[in-house]
Amino acid sequence: MPESLWRAYAFNQTRQAFLASELEVADTHWSRLKGLIGRRSANFNSGRGLWIVPCHGVHTLAMGYAIDVVYLDVAKVVVHVEESVKPWRFTPLRMDAATVLEVPCHTVWSTDTRVGDQIEIVVEKGEEIAT
Repeated sequence: MPESLWRAYAFNQTRQAFLASELEVADTHWSRLKGLIGRRSANFNSGRGLWIVPCHGVHTLAMGYAIDVVYLDVAKVVVHVEESVKPWRFTPLRMDAATVLEVPCHTVWSTDTRVGDQIEIVVEKGEEIAT
């Protein structure tokens, strides 16, 4: 079955810093549910990220490492952040969030990302690949 190949990034326009230069998009029921489960921390390092569309909150069940979580409204403005979310936790549900970015731990700190920051997310659909 062919699968779409997406290239994407998340850039904090307010702080002029990349949250993720290699952003994956989770926009199906299964990909949103799975999230980062099964991914090793070595494969989710600086520059990586997961954009969950739509989403109001996440869990870190069955994960072996902490992550930062950035909640975005429909205009991609940061409405909430959760830093260093440990494994086996649930983050708060934020009904004002439309999507969520999961990024490696300390990304929020290193980019100085704050509530009110404008995030640019660019997604380009590439060629279809056979799976």
